[in-house]
Amino acid sequence: MALEQARDFREAPILIARAGRVLGRRGAATSAGPWALALRRLRHDRAALAYGFLFAPLLLAFLAAPLYASQVAGTTPEDNHLTDAIVVDGKRTFVVSEEGVPIGPTWQTEFFLGADENGRDLMVRLLYGGRTSVFIGACAVALTVLLATPLALVAGFFGGRIDSLVSRLLDLIWSFPALLLGVLLSTVLALSGARIGPITIAAGAKVIPITVIGIVYVPYIARPLRGQVMALRGQLFVEAARSCGLGPARIMFSELLPHLWTTVLVLVPLLFANAVVLESALSFLGAGVPAPEPSFGTLIEAGVGNVVLSSHLLLPPSITLVLVVLSLSGLADAVRRVFDPHGKLGVELVHGQ
Repeated sequence: MALEQARDFREAPILIARAGRVLGRRGAATSAGPWALALRRLRHDRAALAYGFLFAPLLLAFLAAPLYASQVAGTTPEDNHLTDAIVVDGKRTFVVSEEGVPIGPTWQTEFFLGADENGRDLMVRLLYGGRTSVFIGACAVALTVLLATPLALVAGFFGGRIDSLVSRLLDLIWSFPALLLGVLLSTVLALSGARIGPITIAAGAKVIPITVIGIVYVPYIARPLRGQVMALRGQLFVEAARSCGLGPARIMFSELLPHLWTTVLVLVPLLFANAVVLESALSFLGAGVPAPEPSFGTLIEAGVGNVVLSSHLLLPPSITLVLVVLSLSGLADAVRRVFDPHGKLGVELVHGQ
């Protein structure tokens, strides 16, 4: 009995040290901020990692389009090779046959995915097209956030007539389907351009689809943010800020705005995917990026017109668009699970458009 007590006495410091380490790890976990905890949960989300690993190589490939064109393919997205010939499997083959049929995939550095009807390298045009579509989608989402956030802050904080005016404006935009409103605005601006004071926007400029898509999706962020601001404006920290003499602008941007970033972060990836799809649809209909400049929409439109003779023109841009949208949608769902596990933000409204 005495020996057992002595053994227990000797093991007591070891047990205390182990308990201290466990409690220390738990304390560190509980003391971490909400952003650190969310990032930790995101890193342990296997679906999020899978979609991230799918989107990252695509994005890097789009960004490296000029490098691939100059160092690998040796051409540009605009260069025509109607009369050129290359060696494929030891045989000399024309890029575009006498019948006007472009060469298919060669699986080599030149014309890896084949050529289009004008003898342009399809792989180069696909990378540049993805670069254009993703760039327009990202800029449009940034514009949406810049427009929607101040509107939501003003409408939710002041209420009354200001809220009614902003809400009616959002309802007006919301009442139109996103694609229909985008086609209407893009068609008007793409035909004649626009002039806003000293600023002149030429017809066919990329800023036109960026502006149109950015405006179309303003209600999808402004409405959830407005509701959140209305719920926060009666909280004690807002009343304390008022009692300290802070003005409305200072309260909105220093006290209320930090509480909205989680909502913005949940909605932005999903709107990004929708913006890429809308840009592709506008370009496909001739109301977005003008041909012959490559984008997902213009490449798919060209492929549809030649699908019988040259199916390779349609499949690569279509598959790439699906992969981009699938990866962004998967990342959006993962971010929503981390930051909005109970679905309080109503992001299904964005899914439905």
